[in-house]
Amino acid sequence: MTEFILIGLSDHPNAQPVFFGFLLVAYLISVLGNGFIIMLSIADPQLHTPMYFFLCTLSSIDLILTNNAVPEILANCFIHRPTISFSRCLAQMYIGLLLIVTECILLAIMAYDRFAAICQPLHYMQIMSWKFCICLLVLALSLSSLTTLINVLLQPTDFCGRNIMDHFGCELELFLKLSCSDTHTSELFMHVSSLIILIPPFGFIVVTYVRIGLAVLRMRSTKGRKKAFSTCSSHLAVVSIFYGTIMVMYLKPQEKSVSDKGKIMSLMYGVLTPTLNPLIYSLRNRDVKGAFWKLIGRKMSE
Repeated sequence: MTEFILIGLSDHPNAQPVFFGFLLVAYLISVLGNGFIIMLSIADPQLHTPMYFFLCTLSSIDLILTNNAVPEILANCFIHRPTISFSRCLAQMYIGLLLIVTECILLAIMAYDRFAAICQPLHYMQIMSWKFCICLLVLALSLSSLTTLINVLLQPTDFCGRNIMDHFGCELELFLKLSCSDTHTSELFMHVSSLIILIPPFGFIVVTYVRIGLAVLRMRSTKGRKKAFSTCSSHLAVVSIFYGTIMVMYLKPQEKSVSDKGKIMSLMYGVLTPTLNPLIYSLRNRDVKGAFWKLIGRKMSE
């Protein structure tokens, strides 16, 4: 096996120009938006806080995730039967898995950061010290690396000529279906790890925001309530979009073949989420907007 044929939307040639236009716009917004947040988080000293450290990390993950597959999908839009090499398929699949697992855990860490800021404001910098923040990030990367490594070790080695993958890019579930060796252990680990990776972090986020909500309701100051709401609403929006699409994708009953709806759902968390994240955080966040105008003013005065 040297390459796979990717079907994508080849059966719907009329839809491909529309799909290409949508994907190109989403890709440009994602690259520029996430790059913009990374630049501001580094350039503005006022954004050198744990919250923006994690936001900068999230934008970096989204930037790499977008560039992992989208440029190739765009290039393949007008090719009738695009192909991807076996080694590139593995790289795309495992890099994507590593980044998505890291983002799952990172969103839970960001929820804890908001909990510490709102429920323990006087001790916030003691709780979320830089040493602790880096340890949390290393933990997230270690867990995602371990999950990816186990998938690599369980990877099937025997393929019997079937090389047509009915998708835009390489997906682990489809990759396992093309193998003619026993993939029972790999599939079992994939489903069990999906539950472990998705349910506990999502449950932690829900419990954390229930406690934040109770704390906000006890606030006497209307201004304090508004500030807490504006701080948390951006993160809640990102969590809802990311976990909503990924849970529908990975926790649904396994299908024999991939529908066009399933392909679009996979693009939702792989393309749409990295596109919407910078828009949500930049449009709803005063600090980010303030840092942007400050940077613009500084450049104009020069």
